[in-house]
Amino acid sequence: MTRMRLAAATVLTMIAFAGNSLLCRIALKQTHIDAATFTTIRIVSGAIALWLIVRLRNGANSISGNWSSATALVAYAACFSLAYISLSAAAGALLLFGAVQVTMIGYGIWSGERLRVLGVTGIGCAFAGLIVLVLPGVTAPSLGGSALMIAAGIAWGIYSLQGKTSVGDPTATTAGNFMRAIPFTIVFSLCGLHWLSIDSAGVYYAIASGAITSGIGYAIWYTALPGLQATQAAVVQLSVPIIAAAGGILFLGEQMTMRLIVASVAILGGIALVIVGRNRSA
Repeated sequence: MTRMRLAAATVLTMIAFAGNSLLCRIALKQTHIDAATFTTIRIVSGAIALWLIVRLRNGANSISGNWSSATALVAYAACFSLAYISLSAAAGALLLFGAVQVTMIGYGIWSGERLRVLGVTGIGCAFAGLIVLVLPGVTAPSLGGSALMIAAGIAWGIYSLQGKTSVGDPTATTAGNFMRAIPFTIVFSLCGLHWLSIDSAGVYYAIASGAITSGIGYAIWYTALPGLQATQAAVVQLSVPIIAAAGGILFLGEQMTMRLIVASVAILGGIALVIVGRNRSA
C-alpha cells in the first residue's frame, strides 16, 4: 500500500469510528428508535456487511471468531447505545476511548509491563481528566450514562485484547464475532421489549452504523493496520474523540464546554504520554 493510500485509509477509519458515536447519538436523540433495537440492527447489519466482504475476498469458509469475543462485543454495543441516550457525542467518545486505552494499558501493567516516569505521569493525567469530566456540576455529563460508556470501553478493551491473540485474517475473525453476537442482541431486544420504539429514520442510522462505520470501517482499518507501527496506530486513534466532538457541534448543535476541553486535553494528552513512554521503553 502506498503512503497516500495508507493515509487515506487511516483517515477514513478514524472518521468511521467517530461516526459510530454520531450516528448512535443522532438516532437516539432525533428519531424514535430505542437503544436495544438500534443495537440489534447495528450488529446484524455489521455481520452481513463483514460476511459479504470476507466472502467476496476470501470465500465463505474463511469466517472465524469465538464466543468469548462475541460476548465482549455485545457488552460493548449494548452499553454504548444505552449510554448515548443521555451523553453528548463528544463526551461519549472521550469516555469510551479513555476507558478502552486505560483497560489495555492496565492489562499490560498487570501482565508485568513496567511504566517509566513518562507513563506514570500520563496515567495520572488521564485519571485526573476523567475525574474533571464526571465531577458533579451544571456541565457534567450524566453519571449513569458515563458509567455505561466506561463499561462499554472496558468491554471493547477486552475485545481488543482478545483480538491480539487470535490468528488468521482479522476481518474474518471480526465477521465471525459479529455473527455470533446476533443471538445475544436479540435477547437484549427481547429484554427491553417494553421500551420498543422504532421508525424508518432510526433504522437507517442503525444500518449505517453497523454496515458502514462498523463493518466497512473495521475492514478498512485492518487493511491499513499492517502499514502502521504500533505507536502510530495507537496515537492516530487519539483523533477519534476530536472528530466526534466536531461532528457533534456541526450536526447536533452540541456545545464545547470548558470542562470537556480540559478533560479532553488531560485524558488524550495523558494517554499520548503513556504511548510515547512505552515506545521509548521498547
